[in-house]
Parts: sequence; structure tokens; C-alpha cells
Amino acid sequence: MVKKAAAVLKDLAQPWNVAIHSTSGLAGSVAEVSEADDKERRERNQELLRRKPGLGAVPVGDRGQSIELTPWKLLHTLGRANVLARQGAGRGLAEHWASLKYCQALAGNHGSFMALSDEGRNPMRHYKAVQSGELGIGFALAVAQKVLRRRYPDHSVSVIDAEIALRAGWTLTGKEDSSHRAAKRPHFFLEVWKPGEPSKVVLVACKGRHGKAAQVHAQLSTAAAHVEAVHIGRPDGTPTMVLGTEIPGKDPITLHLLEAPGDGTLHLPPGACEVDLDGPPEDHAVVPGIDLAWGTAEKPRVVSGYHVRPEDYGWFRRVLAHADAAGLMAFTGGGEPTARYLSKRQGKRHYEQYTHAGTGIVQDIAYSVHGVDFVGTDHVFRLNGTRVEAFSGIARDLFEDLAVGRVEQYRHKAHALRSEWSEEPWDAKWGGPVSLNQDGSVMAIRVLR
Repeated sequence: MVKKAAAVLKDLAQPWNVAIHSTSGLAGSVAEVSEADDKERRERNQELLRRKPGLGAVPVGDRGQSIELTPWKLLHTLGRANVLARQGAGRGLAEHWASLKYCQALAGNHGSFMALSDEGRNPMRHYKAVQSGELGIGFALAVAQKVLRRRYPDHSVSVIDAEIALRAGWTLTGKEDSSHRAAKRPHFFLEVWKPGEPSKVVLVACKGRHGKAAQVHAQLSTAAAHVEAVHIGRPDGTPTMVLGTEIPGKDPITLHLLEAPGDGTLHLPPGACEVDLDGPPEDHAVVPGIDLAWGTAEKPRVVSGYHVRPEDYGWFRRVLAHADAAGLMAFTGGGEPTARYLSKRQGKRHYEQYTHAGTGIVQDIAYSVHGVDFVGTDHVFRLNGTRVEAFSGIARDLFEDLAVGRVEQYRHKAHALRSEWSEEPWDAKWGGPVSLNQDGSVMAIRVLR
């Protein structure tokens, strides 16, 4: 029997737990998979994957045994992460609305834990590889942000699409400078920041898989190669997280997590000018390749990958802040306010090409959620035959700063407000599930009357 839309929306606001698994045993299992893969590649005379060494468990005090999420919060996390991905073929339909296809994919199981719903297990409605990969992004980023916010409670945490950031400095495709490019790259940079202080960057690779834990171990082994492709400063000193979401058919979902410690702080070299986050986007032409002997007296040992060196820290801090701002503006509807934060290589032209007639922007709607005014865009569609409206945006005060290029001011305000946003998953005045993030963004949905 098909659920009524009102019942689906009520389920979206129901909090469930997702178990977090991070132990020395998990690290050992992933290491065994990596060793077996290396052996097989040697036998086939294939190049070995360079994987991040030193992966281990995250202390339980930093992660907890589980994370509590509503399905709608998960879809908000996924939508914000994918908003600049440009994987879809349709113009004018924002990438983040793709997360709406999972409105009925998740439910509670075994008491208080999240699992796939009957709808989510239907292979006719969801291609499994796509479903597990996309939901895996949402679960991974929710947990990774939780860990970093526990460790750095006086900092903000931003999720940056790694490809968007890297394109500002490196050519990732084509024949130019191809000899030391890395095909596998981190999926996201998590920027831990506080106004007036240098940012800290954590590399993240996230996977998702239907099936059993052993299959996730193999994915984590591959994820270790993704995060090894970028080094910040000293080649062995970049902090990383690899996360794999195990999505069984009927049993609860489990998030598997390992990390490698490091610094990753973008300290400016002595004598360097302070970073102006309000400056225009700037492409650099950095040659791909990581010299593993960099900073030592040893002979250079260059391998494939992307190396952010101290002389580029100021530029890279601006790249990260601009990519974050571009993602927020895209979440409100795209157009010129998004394009202003992207360089040509990062896809500026894509956002200049579709804008709201007469205004130059597509941020064409405003709503109040939990008493806060938000500016953004909406999407109306049918959910089991009933018309519903989804809304995404950012708090009006923060939008007004980003719309005119005031990144520094946005960051000061957003950081000060980070603990002020309501965590209540339902807004009666709005009439449906809502999710507010610490970055000032909102995603909400309701039945249209």
C-alpha cells in the first residue's frame, strides 16, 4: 500500500540511530585486504596502489557509539555536499534536489536504528550502486563533522568538494601535465576554521556498499588510496578520514570509520600577507606530483598526486572559503552569486548561463523557518500523487553578505551563530520536516495545500 505524503513527511522527521564502528580490529581487516590486493597486483605485474599509511581507530570519546539523525537531516547533508557536483544532465534543476529521490528510502528498524525501508530495498526504484554511494556520502559527512566538532568545539567545520577546490590549482583531466596526476582523489576537504586563525584541513574519502562488512573493508582499502593523493605541507603530515557505510537489506545501517592523524594547518610562512577572503577567485598553475623527500636533504622522489606547499597556503585558504561560499550560494539557487566565487577552471561559466530573468539570480523565494527568515529556491513535485514543496536556502542576513562578496563578514557571523540554530526536526508553522545546519543553510519540505 502506498503511503500518503503526509505520513512520508512525518517519517522524514523521525530521529534514528546509526551505529559507528571504529576499532583496531577494523584497521587490521582493512590492512589485510590491502596486503592481499598488493600481492595480486604483483602477480599480475600491475602498479601497486599508494595508500595512506597509519590508518587506525577513532577514539570512542571523539565519535560516540552511534549518531542520531533524521532522514531529512541526512538528505540535507547529502544535498549540501553534492550541490556543485554538476553530474546531472538537466539545466535549471539544482543538483541538490537529487537527494529527494531518497525521501522514502530510510526507516527505523530493530528498535531505534536506521535501515532501508521497503521502498529503499526496491531495486526497480533505486539503482543499488548509486543509492549506496550517495547515501554513503550523507552518512560519512554527518559522522566526520560530528567527530571534528567534538575535537574542536570552538571552531566551525565546512565541507568542501575536493574536485572543485583542486581545479583551482591543477588540471585534473586531459593530456596537459598528465604524468603525475592521480586518478583517485579525496572526495571532500573538511575545513576546520575560526575567524582570525589559520584553517586546518582534513581529507575525506567516503564509500557506501550494500552487503556485508567484508565488502566495506575492501572499499576502505581503496579509500586509503584516494586520500593519499593530496598532501598538505610535510608529505606524511596530512590528517585523513576514510569512511564506509554498510547498508544491508534489512539489518541496521553501520558506518565504518578509520583515520590517520596529522596537522594539516595552513600556517602562513613568515612575512606572508594576511589572507583576503573577499578577493576575487584566482587560478594557479601548479604542476601535479608529490615529492616524498620534500623538506629533507634526500634525492627527490616524485609520485602522482597534488601537493599544497606552504607558499600556496594563503591562496588555498581563499580557495576553500570561496568553494564553501559557492556551495552555499548554489544551495540557494545558483546563478551569479555562485559564479562570483568560482574561477573559470572551477566551472564559473556553468552558473553564469542560467539566472533568474530580470534579476540575474534565481534566489526568488523567502520563507521563515523556526522564526528565522531564509532566502533561497524551491522545487515542487508529486510525492505519491500529492504535490509537495521542497525549499533550500540560507539565512537572509548571511545571504546578503555572500551575495555581494563579503566572505569575511559571513564567516564571522556564521561562526558566532553556529550553536544558535534550532535542532527541532519539525516546524509546525512551516508544516513539515526542516533541517538547519551550522553554516546557516536550511532544507525544508511540506505538503502544498
